[in-house]
Amino acid sequence: MTWTRRGFLSAASAAPLAAQKQKEPEAASSRPNILLILASDLPAWTLSCYGNKEILTPNIDLLARTGTRFLNSYACTPMGSPSRATLFTGLTPMQHGIEDFLTPNPVDDPAQGQEAPPDSFSSQMMISDLLAGAGYQCGYVGKWDMGSDARPGHGFQYSYTLSPESGYTNPKVYRNGEPVEEQGYGPDLLTRQAGEFLGRQKPGAPFFLTVGFPNPQAPYDGHPQRFYDLYKNSRFDTIGWEPAATNALRDKTYLSDIVGNNRKHAAAVSALDAQIPVLLEQLQSHSLRENTLIVFTSDNGCLLGRHGLWGKGHASNPVNLYEETMRVPLIWNWLGKTPPEATRPELVSAYDLLPSLAGVAGAQLPRNREYCGRDYSYIALNRPSKQTWRMLLFGHFRYADMVRDARYKLVLRHDGKGPNELYSLRMDARERTNQYDNQQFLQVKNALAQEIAGWRKKYS
Repeated sequence: MTWTRRGFLSAASAAPLAAQKQKEPEAASSRPNILLILASDLPAWTLSCYGNKEILTPNIDLLARTGTRFLNSYACTPMGSPSRATLFTGLTPMQHGIEDFLTPNPVDDPAQGQEAPPDSFSSQMMISDLLAGAGYQCGYVGKWDMGSDARPGHGFQYSYTLSPESGYTNPKVYRNGEPVEEQGYGPDLLTRQAGEFLGRQKPGAPFFLTVGFPNPQAPYDGHPQRFYDLYKNSRFDTIGWEPAATNALRDKTYLSDIVGNNRKHAAAVSALDAQIPVLLEQLQSHSLRENTLIVFTSDNGCLLGRHGLWGKGHASNPVNLYEETMRVPLIWNWLGKTPPEATRPELVSAYDLLPSLAGVAGAQLPRNREYCGRDYSYIALNRPSKQTWRMLLFGHFRYADMVRDARYKLVLRHDGKGPNELYSLRMDARERTNQYDNQQFLQVKNALAQEIAGWRKKYS
Protein backbone atom coordinates (compact mmCIF):
# COMPACT_ATOMS: atom_id res chain seq x y z
CA MET A 1 0.00 0.00 0.00
CA THR A 2 1.27 3.51 -0.83
CA TRP A 3 0.86 6.01 1.99
CA THR A 4 0.24 9.71 1.45
CA ARG A 5 -0.17 12.47 4.01
CA ARG A 6 -3.90 12.75 3.18
CA GLY A 7 -4.38 8.99 3.25
CA PHE A 8 -2.61 8.71 6.57
CA LEU A 9 -4.85 11.34 8.11
CA SER A 10 -8.12 9.85 6.89
CA ALA A 11 -7.28 6.21 7.60
CA ALA A 12 -5.86 6.85 11.04
CA SER A 13 -8.85 8.92 12.14
CA ALA A 14 -11.62 6.55 11.10
CA ALA A 15 -11.64 4.21 14.11
CA PRO A 16 -11.62 6.89 16.83
CA LEU A 17 -14.40 8.77 15.07
CA ALA A 18 -16.55 5.65 15.23
CA ALA A 19 -15.80 5.27 18.92
CA GLN A 20 -16.64 8.91 19.50
CA LYS A 21 -20.27 8.35 18.47
CA GLN A 22 -20.90 5.78 21.19
CA LYS A 23 -22.98 6.94 24.13
CA GLU A 24 -22.22 6.13 27.72
CA PRO A 25 -24.77 3.78 29.27
CA GLU A 26 -26.76 5.20 32.15
CA ALA A 27 -25.73 2.34 34.43
CA ALA A 28 -21.99 2.91 33.99
CA SER A 29 -19.98 2.72 37.19
CA SER A 30 -19.01 5.99 38.83
CA ARG A 31 -15.48 4.61 39.15
CA PRO A 32 -13.96 4.54 35.69
CA ASN A 33 -11.53 2.14 34.18
CA ILE A 34 -8.27 4.02 33.59
CA LEU A 35 -6.03 3.67 30.55
CA LEU A 36 -2.81 5.65 30.90
CA ILE A 37 -0.95 6.05 27.60
CA LEU A 38 2.58 7.16 28.40
CA ALA A 39 4.93 8.34 25.66
CA SER A 40 8.70 8.71 26.04
CA ASP A 41 10.51 11.98 25.30
CA LEU A 42 7.45 13.51 23.63
CA PRO A 43 7.25 17.31 23.99
CA ALA A 44 3.88 19.03 23.85
CA TRP A 45 5.12 21.40 21.16
CA THR A 46 5.60 18.58 18.62
CA LEU A 47 1.88 17.72 18.45
CA SER A 48 -0.45 19.50 16.06
CA CYS A 49 -3.09 19.88 18.81
CA TYR A 50 -0.46 21.98 20.61
CA GLY A 51 0.29 24.09 17.55
CA ASN A 52 2.81 22.07 15.54
CA LYS A 53 2.28 22.59 11.80
CA GLU A 54 4.48 19.86 10.36
CA ILE A 55 4.11 16.63 12.36
CA LEU A 56 1.03 14.47 11.71
CA THR A 57 -0.77 13.34 14.88
CA PRO A 58 -4.45 13.01 13.87
CA ASN A 59 -5.40 10.44 16.49
CA ILE A 60 -3.84 12.24 19.43
CA ASP A 61 -5.49 15.40 18.12
CA LEU A 62 -8.84 13.61 18.06
CA LEU A 63 -8.41 12.53 21.68
CA ALA A 64 -7.89 16.20 22.47
CA ARG A 65 -10.90 17.34 20.44
CA THR A 66 -13.18 14.83 22.18
CA GLY A 67 -11.77 15.50 25.64
CA THR A 68 -9.91 17.98 27.82
CA ARG A 69 -6.45 19.22 26.84
CA PHE A 70 -4.23 20.89 29.42
CA LEU A 71 -2.25 23.74 27.91
CA ASN A 72 0.34 23.94 30.67
CA SER A 73 1.27 20.43 31.81
CA TYR A 74 4.84 19.88 33.02
CA ALA A 75 7.22 17.15 33.99
CA CYS A 76 8.84 17.70 37.35
CA THR A 77 12.27 16.82 35.97
CA PRO A 78 13.57 16.68 32.37
CA MET A 79 14.86 13.10 32.51
CA GLY A 80 12.98 9.86 31.91
CA SER A 81 13.49 7.63 34.95
CA PRO A 82 13.12 10.24 37.71
CA SER A 83 10.23 11.83 35.82
CA ARG A 84 8.39 8.52 35.62
CA ALA A 85 9.06 7.92 39.30
CA THR A 86 7.41 11.25 40.14
CA LEU A 87 4.51 10.46 37.81
CA PHE A 88 3.74 7.15 39.53
CA THR A 89 4.64 7.99 43.15
CA GLY A 90 3.51 11.61 43.34
CA LEU A 91 6.83 12.35 45.07
CA THR A 92 9.39 14.92 44.00
CA PRO A 93 12.77 13.73 42.63
CA MET A 94 14.27 14.78 45.94
CA GLN A 95 11.85 12.49 47.80
CA HIS A 96 11.87 9.31 45.69
CA GLY A 97 15.65 9.15 45.16
CA ILE A 98 15.81 7.69 41.63
CA GLU A 99 17.74 10.71 40.41
CA ASP A 100 20.61 9.81 42.71
CA PHE A 101 21.35 6.54 40.93
CA LEU A 102 21.39 8.29 37.55
CA THR A 103 23.71 11.09 38.63
CA PRO A 104 25.94 9.99 41.52
CA ASN A 105 28.26 12.98 41.28
CA PRO A 106 27.97 16.61 40.14
CA VAL A 107 30.08 16.13 37.01
CA ASP A 108 28.15 16.61 33.76
CA ASP A 109 29.22 13.31 32.28
CA PRO A 110 26.53 11.41 30.36
CA ALA A 111 28.38 8.14 31.03
CA GLN A 112 27.94 8.45 34.78
CA GLY A 113 25.25 6.36 36.45
CA GLN A 114 24.50 3.11 38.21
CA GLU A 115 22.58 0.11 36.96
CA ALA A 116 19.63 0.12 39.36
CA PRO A 117 17.78 2.56 41.60
CA PRO A 118 18.42 2.49 45.33
CA ASP A 119 16.61 -0.22 47.28
CA SER A 120 14.62 2.46 49.07
CA PHE A 121 12.69 3.27 45.89
CA SER A 122 11.06 -0.16 45.74
CA SER A 123 9.27 0.62 48.99
CA GLN A 124 7.67 3.81 47.66
CA MET A 125 3.93 3.62 47.12
CA MET A 126 2.73 4.07 43.54
CA ILE A 127 -0.66 4.92 42.12
CA SER A 128 -1.01 1.25 41.13
CA ASP A 129 -0.60 0.24 44.78
CA LEU A 130 -3.39 2.61 45.75
CA LEU A 131 -5.71 1.50 42.96
CA ALA A 132 -5.05 -2.20 43.51
CA GLY A 133 -5.94 -1.65 47.16
CA ALA A 134 -9.17 0.00 46.00
CA GLY A 135 -10.18 -3.03 43.94
CA TYR A 136 -8.68 -2.20 40.55
CA GLN A 137 -7.07 -4.83 38.34
CA CYS A 138 -3.72 -3.32 37.38
CA GLY A 139 -1.60 -4.06 34.34
CA TYR A 140 1.56 -2.56 32.90
CA VAL A 141 2.64 -2.94 29.28
CA GLY A 142 5.74 -1.36 27.77
CA LYS A 143 8.70 0.70 28.92
CA TRP A 144 9.13 0.73 32.70
CA ASP A 145 12.53 2.41 33.19
CA MET A 146 12.43 2.63 36.98
CA GLY A 147 14.59 -0.36 37.90
CA SER A 148 13.32 -3.95 38.25
CA ASP A 149 12.20 -3.79 34.63
CA ALA A 150 11.37 -7.49 34.59
CA ARG A 151 9.14 -7.39 37.67
CA PRO A 152 7.59 -3.97 38.32
CA GLY A 153 5.52 -5.15 41.29
CA HIS A 154 3.61 -2.26 42.90
CA GLY A 155 0.18 -3.84 42.56
CA PHE A 156 0.50 -4.70 38.87
CA GLN A 157 -1.05 -8.15 38.59
CA TYR A 158 0.05 -8.40 34.96
CA SER A 159 3.17 -6.99 33.33
CA TYR A 160 4.71 -7.13 29.87
CA THR A 161 7.76 -4.91 30.04
CA LEU A 162 10.56 -4.00 27.68
CA SER A 163 14.15 -4.84 28.49
CA PRO A 164 16.15 -1.58 28.73
CA GLU A 165 18.40 -2.56 25.82
CA SER A 166 15.50 -3.29 23.46
CA GLY A 167 15.11 -1.39 20.20
CA TYR A 168 11.93 -0.86 18.21
CA THR A 169 12.23 -4.17 16.32
CA ASN A 170 12.22 -7.69 17.80
CA PRO A 171 12.41 -6.43 21.37
CA LYS A 172 13.38 -8.47 24.39
CA VAL A 173 10.49 -8.40 26.83
CA TYR A 174 9.45 -9.87 30.15
CA ARG A 175 5.98 -11.33 30.64
CA ASN A 176 5.25 -11.41 34.37
CA GLY A 177 8.99 -11.53 35.01
CA GLU A 178 9.88 -14.26 32.52
CA PRO A 179 12.03 -13.34 29.47
CA VAL A 180 10.33 -13.70 26.10
CA GLU A 181 11.90 -13.31 22.66
CA GLU A 182 9.46 -11.49 20.39
CA GLN A 183 9.45 -10.89 16.65
CA GLY A 184 7.98 -7.79 15.08
CA TYR A 185 7.55 -4.09 15.61
CA GLY A 186 7.70 -3.29 19.32
CA PRO A 187 4.81 -0.81 19.62
CA ASP A 188 2.54 -3.23 17.72
CA LEU A 189 3.47 -5.96 20.21
CA LEU A 190 2.71 -3.66 23.15
CA THR A 191 -0.68 -2.70 21.76
CA ARG A 192 -1.50 -6.35 21.14
CA GLN A 193 -0.63 -7.25 24.74
CA ALA A 194 -2.74 -4.35 25.97
CA GLY A 195 -5.63 -5.85 24.02
CA GLU A 196 -5.12 -9.22 25.65
CA PHE A 197 -5.22 -7.60 29.08
CA LEU A 198 -8.42 -5.75 28.16
CA GLY A 199 -9.97 -8.98 26.91
CA ARG A 200 -9.55 -10.55 30.35
CA GLN A 201 -11.43 -7.79 32.16
CA LYS A 202 -14.87 -8.43 33.59
CA PRO A 203 -17.78 -5.98 33.42
CA GLY A 204 -18.19 -3.99 36.62
CA ALA A 205 -14.64 -4.63 37.86
CA PRO A 206 -12.50 -1.54 37.19
CA PHE A 207 -8.98 -1.77 35.77
CA PHE A 208 -5.92 0.45 35.57
CA LEU A 209 -3.75 -0.24 32.54
CA THR A 210 -0.59 1.66 31.62
CA VAL A 211 0.77 1.35 28.09
CA GLY A 212 4.27 2.82 28.09
CA PHE A 213 5.36 3.31 24.50
CA PRO A 214 9.07 3.93 23.85
CA ASN A 215 8.17 6.36 21.02
CA PRO A 216 9.54 8.77 20.10
CA GLN A 217 12.76 8.34 22.10
CA ALA A 218 16.06 8.08 20.23
CA PRO A 219 17.47 6.32 18.33
CA TYR A 220 14.81 6.81 15.70
CA ASP A 221 15.47 3.75 13.55
CA GLY A 222 13.24 0.67 13.33
CA HIS A 223 9.83 2.13 12.57
CA PRO A 224 7.76 1.01 9.54
CA GLN A 225 8.96 2.71 6.36
CA ARG A 226 5.57 4.31 5.67
CA PHE A 227 6.11 6.72 8.55
CA TYR A 228 9.50 7.86 7.26
CA ASP A 229 7.95 8.36 3.82
CA LEU A 230 5.49 10.87 5.30
CA TYR A 231 8.35 13.29 5.94
CA LYS A 232 10.84 12.59 3.17
CA ASN A 233 10.36 16.10 1.74
CA SER A 234 9.68 17.98 4.99
CA ARG A 235 11.92 20.95 5.75
CA PHE A 236 10.68 21.66 9.28
CA ASP A 237 10.89 25.37 8.71
CA THR A 238 8.59 26.06 11.68
CA ILE A 239 10.51 23.98 14.24
CA GLY A 240 12.65 26.96 15.25
CA TRP A 241 15.91 25.03 15.47
CA GLU A 242 19.26 26.77 15.76
CA PRO A 243 22.86 25.77 14.98
CA ALA A 244 24.62 23.66 17.60
CA ALA A 245 25.28 25.54 20.83
CA THR A 246 28.76 25.63 22.34
CA ASN A 247 27.42 24.08 25.57
CA ALA A 248 25.72 21.13 23.81
CA LEU A 249 26.39 17.86 25.63
CA ARG A 250 24.35 14.67 25.38
CA ASP A 251 22.88 13.72 21.97
CA LYS A 252 24.79 16.53 20.27
CA THR A 253 25.66 14.24 17.35
CA TYR A 254 22.05 14.68 16.17
CA LEU A 255 22.78 18.37 15.62
CA SER A 256 24.99 17.54 12.64
CA ASP A 257 21.82 16.89 10.58
CA ILE A 258 18.98 18.68 12.33
CA VAL A 259 16.47 18.48 9.47
CA GLY A 260 17.21 14.82 8.72
CA ASN A 261 16.93 13.81 12.35
CA ASN A 262 13.72 15.81 12.77
CA ARG A 263 12.31 13.78 9.90
CA LYS A 264 13.16 10.59 11.77
CA HIS A 265 11.79 11.94 15.02
CA ALA A 266 8.55 12.97 13.31
CA ALA A 267 8.21 9.44 11.91
CA ALA A 268 8.54 8.04 15.44
CA VAL A 269 5.81 10.43 16.65
CA SER A 270 3.42 9.47 13.85
CA ALA A 271 4.16 5.79 14.50
CA LEU A 272 3.07 6.35 18.10
CA ASP A 273 -0.03 8.19 16.94
CA ALA A 274 -1.02 5.22 14.78
CA GLN A 275 -1.30 3.00 17.88
CA ILE A 276 -4.11 5.12 19.35
CA PRO A 277 -6.99 3.94 17.13
CA VAL A 278 -5.98 0.31 17.69
CA LEU A 279 -6.19 0.79 21.45
CA LEU A 280 -9.58 2.47 21.08
CA GLU A 281 -10.84 -0.37 18.90
CA GLN A 282 -9.78 -2.85 21.58
CA LEU A 283 -11.66 -0.93 24.25
CA GLN A 284 -14.70 -0.77 22.02
CA SER A 285 -14.62 -4.45 21.05
CA HIS A 286 -14.64 -5.45 24.73
CA SER A 287 -17.44 -2.97 25.59
CA LEU A 288 -15.07 -0.96 27.80
CA ARG A 289 -14.79 2.36 25.96
CA GLU A 290 -17.77 4.12 27.52
CA ASN A 291 -16.55 3.85 31.10
CA THR A 292 -12.81 4.19 30.50
CA LEU A 293 -10.91 7.35 31.31
CA ILE A 294 -8.03 7.70 28.85
CA VAL A 295 -5.09 9.80 30.01
CA PHE A 296 -2.43 10.62 27.44
CA THR A 297 0.86 12.17 28.53
CA SER A 298 4.67 11.91 28.32
CA ASP A 299 7.50 11.54 30.81
CA ASN A 300 9.41 14.60 29.52
CA GLY A 301 10.10 16.67 26.44
CA CYS A 302 12.94 17.15 24.00
CA LEU A 303 14.66 20.12 22.32
CA LEU A 304 15.20 18.81 18.75
CA GLY A 305 17.50 21.67 17.80
CA ARG A 306 15.88 24.48 19.75
CA HIS A 307 18.41 26.48 21.74
CA GLY A 308 21.02 24.68 19.61
CA LEU A 309 20.50 21.50 21.66
CA TRP A 310 18.92 18.13 20.91
CA GLY A 311 17.96 16.01 23.91
CA LYS A 312 16.46 16.89 27.28
CA GLY A 313 17.88 18.00 30.65
CA HIS A 314 21.32 16.53 29.96
CA ALA A 315 21.48 18.09 26.49
CA SER A 316 23.51 21.01 27.83
CA ASN A 317 26.18 21.86 30.35
CA PRO A 318 24.92 23.14 32.73
CA VAL A 319 21.73 21.08 32.77
CA ASN A 320 18.64 22.87 31.48
CA LEU A 321 14.97 23.10 32.38
CA TYR A 322 13.76 24.77 29.21
CA GLU A 323 10.07 24.73 28.34
CA GLU A 324 10.78 22.28 25.51
CA THR A 325 12.13 19.67 27.93
CA MET A 326 9.60 20.26 30.71
CA ARG A 327 6.25 20.92 29.01
CA VAL A 328 4.44 17.72 28.06
CA PRO A 329 1.04 16.87 26.57
CA LEU A 330 -1.80 16.00 28.92
CA ILE A 331 -5.19 14.91 27.60
CA TRP A 332 -8.09 13.47 29.59
CA ASN A 333 -10.74 11.71 27.52
CA TRP A 334 -13.78 10.05 29.10
CA LEU A 335 -16.84 9.94 26.88
CA GLY A 336 -19.72 11.84 28.36
CA LYS A 337 -17.63 13.04 31.31
CA THR A 338 -14.84 15.22 29.92
CA PRO A 339 -16.24 18.13 27.92
CA PRO A 340 -15.28 17.92 24.24
CA GLU A 341 -12.89 20.46 22.71
CA ALA A 342 -12.03 21.74 26.18
CA THR A 343 -8.73 23.43 27.00
CA ARG A 344 -7.50 24.26 30.48
CA PRO A 345 -4.88 26.93 31.30
CA GLU A 346 -4.03 25.71 34.81
CA LEU A 347 -0.40 24.87 35.59
CA VAL A 348 -0.29 21.16 36.43
CA SER A 349 2.64 18.84 37.08
CA ALA A 350 3.51 15.16 36.92
CA TYR A 351 3.31 15.11 40.72
CA ASP A 352 -0.39 16.00 40.42
CA LEU A 353 -1.28 12.81 38.52
CA LEU A 354 -1.35 10.45 41.51
CA PRO A 355 -3.80 12.50 43.61
CA SER A 356 -5.89 13.17 40.50
CA LEU A 357 -6.27 9.52 39.52
CA ALA A 358 -6.82 8.59 43.16
CA GLY A 359 -9.55 11.21 43.31
CA VAL A 360 -11.42 10.01 40.25
CA ALA A 361 -11.09 6.37 41.39
CA GLY A 362 -12.16 7.01 44.97
CA ALA A 363 -8.83 5.82 46.43
CA GLN A 364 -7.53 7.33 49.65
CA LEU A 365 -4.04 8.82 49.80
CA PRO A 366 -1.88 7.57 52.68
CA ARG A 367 -1.74 10.02 55.54
CA ASN A 368 1.88 9.32 56.43
CA ARG A 369 3.29 10.73 53.17
CA GLU A 370 3.93 14.34 52.22
CA TYR A 371 2.63 15.06 48.72
CA CYS A 372 3.05 18.39 46.98
CA GLY A 373 0.58 17.42 44.24
CA ARG A 374 -3.11 18.29 44.06
CA ASP A 375 -6.18 16.66 42.55
CA TYR A 376 -7.06 18.33 39.25
CA SER A 377 -9.69 15.76 38.22
CA TYR A 378 -12.49 18.25 38.91
CA ILE A 379 -10.83 20.60 36.41
CA ALA A 380 -10.53 17.91 33.73
CA LEU A 381 -14.16 16.87 34.28
CA ASN A 382 -15.40 20.48 34.55
CA ARG A 383 -16.94 19.88 37.95
CA PRO A 384 -17.61 22.67 40.45
CA SER A 385 -15.20 23.01 43.36
CA LYS A 386 -14.53 25.42 46.20
CA GLN A 387 -10.81 24.84 45.69
CA THR A 388 -8.81 27.64 44.07
CA TRP A 389 -6.07 26.26 41.87
CA ARG A 390 -2.69 27.77 42.67
CA MET A 391 -0.90 28.86 39.50
CA LEU A 392 2.55 27.78 40.61
CA LEU A 393 4.64 24.69 39.85
CA PHE A 394 8.14 23.44 40.51
CA GLY A 395 10.86 21.42 38.86
CA HIS A 396 14.16 19.91 39.91
CA PHE A 397 17.08 18.24 38.14
CA ARG A 398 20.27 17.42 40.00
CA TYR A 399 21.65 20.80 41.09
CA ALA A 400 18.98 22.93 39.37
CA ASP A 401 15.60 24.04 40.72
CA MET A 402 12.77 25.70 38.83
CA VAL A 403 9.59 27.53 39.70
CA ARG A 404 7.14 29.16 37.33
CA ASP A 405 3.88 30.98 37.67
CA ALA A 406 1.53 32.36 35.04
CA ARG A 407 4.09 34.96 33.89
CA TYR A 408 7.63 34.19 35.03
CA LYS A 409 10.06 31.31 35.34
CA LEU A 410 13.08 31.17 37.64
CA VAL A 411 15.88 28.60 37.47
CA LEU A 412 18.43 28.47 40.29
CA ARG A 413 21.53 26.26 40.11
CA HIS A 414 23.80 25.15 42.95
CA ASP A 415 21.53 26.67 45.63
CA GLY A 416 21.52 30.03 43.90
CA LYS A 417 25.24 30.22 43.22
CA GLY A 418 24.45 29.99 39.54
CA PRO A 419 24.40 30.20 36.69
CA ASN A 420 20.78 31.27 37.15
CA GLU A 421 17.98 32.27 34.78
CA LEU A 422 14.79 34.33 34.89
CA TYR A 423 12.39 34.60 31.97
CA SER A 424 9.30 36.68 31.36
CA LEU A 425 7.36 33.97 29.54
CA ARG A 426 4.51 36.13 28.27
CA MET A 427 6.99 38.38 26.46
CA ASP A 428 9.66 35.74 25.81
CA ALA A 429 8.02 32.33 25.43
CA ARG A 430 11.12 30.85 23.78
CA GLU A 431 13.35 31.85 26.74
CA ARG A 432 15.88 33.81 24.72
CA THR A 433 16.51 36.75 27.09
CA ASN A 434 17.75 35.99 30.60
CA GLN A 435 16.45 38.69 32.95
CA TYR A 436 18.11 37.37 36.10
CA ASP A 437 20.46 40.36 36.46
CA ASN A 438 17.88 42.90 35.31
CA GLN A 439 17.04 45.06 38.33
CA GLN A 440 13.56 45.69 36.95
CA PHE A 441 12.74 42.09 37.82
CA LEU A 442 14.35 42.07 41.29
CA GLN A 443 11.08 41.81 43.21
CA VAL A 444 9.83 38.98 41.00
CA LYS A 445 13.14 37.14 41.29
CA ASN A 446 13.24 37.37 45.08
CA ALA A 447 9.62 36.27 45.48
CA LEU A 448 10.12 33.22 43.27
CA ALA A 449 13.39 32.35 44.99
CA GLN A 450 11.51 32.24 48.30
CA GLU A 451 9.00 29.85 46.73
CA ILE A 452 11.81 27.51 45.68
CA ALA A 453 13.32 27.62 49.16
CA GLY A 454 9.99 26.76 50.75
CA TRP A 455 9.36 23.92 48.30
CA ARG A 456 12.79 22.39 48.85
CA LYS A 457 12.44 22.62 52.62
CA LYS A 458 9.08 20.86 52.63
CA TYR A 459 9.53 18.27 49.90
CA SER A 460 13.15 17.15 50.03
